[in-house]
Amino acid sequence: MPAREARHEAWRNHHPETDPETVFNALRLALYSLEQGDKVRVFLSGKGVDIDNIEDPRFDVKGQAQKVLDAGGRLLACGACLGLRNFPGSEICPLSTLKDQYEIVRDSDKVVTV
Repeated sequence: MPAREARHEAWRNHHPETDPETVFNALRLALYSLEQGDKVRVFLSGKGVDIDNIEDPRFDVKGQAQKVLDAGGRLLACGACLGLRNFPGSEICPLSTLKDQYEIVRDSDKVVTV
């Protein structure tokens, strides 16, 4: 197996509602990585689980997140963080666990935090 196929990348996003441009660009990079043949998983924690609430006419965050999903990327969200916000999760922001986050970090060759 070529090294490129074996590489895994993980992305975490912490404060999306304060900076839609940063979230949008992180998702653009995730999508580009997928297009290059990399495996991408995004773990949303803290305020990152508010990704469904980002609305900015300049940055289509939800549309970009859907492109990542459509290209085979995975988005996961901290279950405790969702619980604090009384939010059950969604397709873009599905309920996940600390174990899921641990496994992403453990199995990834690279971890990018935004």
